[in-house]
Amino acid sequence: MKKAFIYIVLLWSSFSFSQNEQLAQYYYDKGDFEKAKISYEQLLNASPSNTQYFLRTVECYQQLQQFTNAEKAIQERYNRYKQGVFLVELGYNFQLQKNESKAKSYYDQAIGKIKTNPNDVYGIANSFEKKVLLEYALKAYQTAITIQPNYNFNFQIGMLYGQLGKTDLMIDLLLTESFKNPQNTNLIQTQLSRFMNGENDSTAFKDAMRKALILKTQQDQDVFWNHYLSWFYVQQKEFGKAFIQEKAIYKREPESLISIVNLSQFAMNENDTDTASEILNFILLNTRDQDLLIRTNASLMQIKIDKASEAAYPAIRTELEYLLGTYGISPFTLSLQIIQAHFLAFNLKKTEEGRAVIKKALELNLNEYQKADAKMELGDILLLEEKFNQALIYYSQIQLDLKNDVMSHEASLKAAKTSYFKTDFEWALKQFKELKSANTQLIANDALEYFLLINDNTVADSTQTALKQFAKGDFLIYQNKKPEAIVQFQNILKSFKGQEIEAVTMLRLGKIYESQKDYNLALSQYQQVIDHHSDGIYVDEALFFSAEIYNDELKDAEKAKPLYEKVIFNHQDSIYFVDARKKYRQLRGDTNL
Repeated sequence: MKKAFIYIVLLWSSFSFSQNEQLAQYYYDKGDFEKAKISYEQLLNASPSNTQYFLRTVECYQQLQQFTNAEKAIQERYNRYKQGVFLVELGYNFQLQKNESKAKSYYDQAIGKIKTNPNDVYGIANSFEKKVLLEYALKAYQTAITIQPNYNFNFQIGMLYGQLGKTDLMIDLLLTESFKNPQNTNLIQTQLSRFMNGENDSTAFKDAMRKALILKTQQDQDVFWNHYLSWFYVQQKEFGKAFIQEKAIYKREPESLISIVNLSQFAMNENDTDTASEILNFILLNTRDQDLLIRTNASLMQIKIDKASEAAYPAIRTELEYLLGTYGISPFTLSLQIIQAHFLAFNLKKTEEGRAVIKKALELNLNEYQKADAKMELGDILLLEEKFNQALIYYSQIQLDLKNDVMSHEASLKAAKTSYFKTDFEWALKQFKELKSANTQLIANDALEYFLLINDNTVADSTQTALKQFAKGDFLIYQNKKPEAIVQFQNILKSFKGQEIEAVTMLRLGKIYESQKDYNLALSQYQQVIDHHSDGIYVDEALFFSAEIYNDELKDAEKAKPLYEKVIFNHQDSIYFVDARKKYRQLRGDTNL
């Protein structure tokens, strides 16, 4: 019983102590430094050796301008422990009082401590950095290296150079450190990326990086620098330039194509299909690995289909049949079989033939993910045929078989859209609501869009008449019946003029016209949203889509710039904010690559 009692007392004491710490932190974060000071003093009395409590107590004194109390506490601490960090604290306490000479005296004493004991550099330099005394932090590291040349603070010094605006010194030192200690390269590249994508003068930094790396490749023939330059170009999404470096690497190290394969994927993910096709064709010429050949051909065929006009369909069908004839029908060629099925159903409108291809594939010895891929395609084809319930069965099977997987979330999204297409809005709304918090950003964004569409238009019209007509138009888009979809959305604009559904209908029409490369009509629709629905939730999309047309298609930077600018300054919560800011900076001349 006695032991149990002691245990309960200790447990309660620990719980109470934790509560007091949280309370002190709460007051500190809130800016109530008088109450925070009292709480931290109590915690420090209970744990006198706790440096964190001590420093917070001193900070509270300083916030309350009780500098004498702070000085006394720090001096006592220094007398007891003789640690150089407390000399930094004393100096900073005088700096806060605008006594620069006394502050400097203590800072210099801290540096002197390092000369006596170089190991003190870790605490002292860190203390200087926390107080943004960067020149002193730099001096601390440099002093330690002078005393102990075997110390390596290249990373820390490089980062300080960057914060001090000495970017050329930073880049040179960090690149040198990468080469000498390749195990640190990932850490260094992460920090370099932060500077390349930073808010302040990232253009000059990127330009300096590019020049430094090119110079390294010219001065030193080590393939390490080709890898580094390739990495740099990938960060800038300059995949063509990265490919030049990867080819140079492959000529000297032909053992593996993995970097080039990864580069092709990066290019496809960013819709740089021209570069992706060039890379994929290079892979075909330089590999005998059958699995890689199949995957590469599948990627090339998808790019061809996405770009093809109807006149090219017969040739594409022949090529797909040739590839499957060459590599055979097996689990290894499933990607090609799915592409063939989708092409037959969605492009050639031969849904029965598409279904037959997938059903034959499902008879193969597939793993769980391959089965899910095939079932997803079968569900898509059944949905195309307006067999809503059958499509839902296959989507539901994927959800059950791969719970909490990305594919399961994708199947859930397609099931929700199926309910939406069949105008079962109540059930669709529940599904979209759950998917708004999905881990995959694209799925979450898509779900949010449909959730708002259904919710807003149900509030505006409880009969959901306009929404039903809109869902029909969306389903026609899914079926690739664009002329019919245009008529459907135009009828909605006539029948429901001035109602909630109007703005999003204009957006849909704009996107269809864009896909048909009728950019003037698309811009006209977006402009109506901007002019007549400027206070609505779709204006950021209209601005961004218009800017993209001017920038990417019409090559009219002067018209694109103010549109991106409006997204940046008026719609900071838009999902297009980051892209708009990046494109705006490029047009303004912030990129010199």
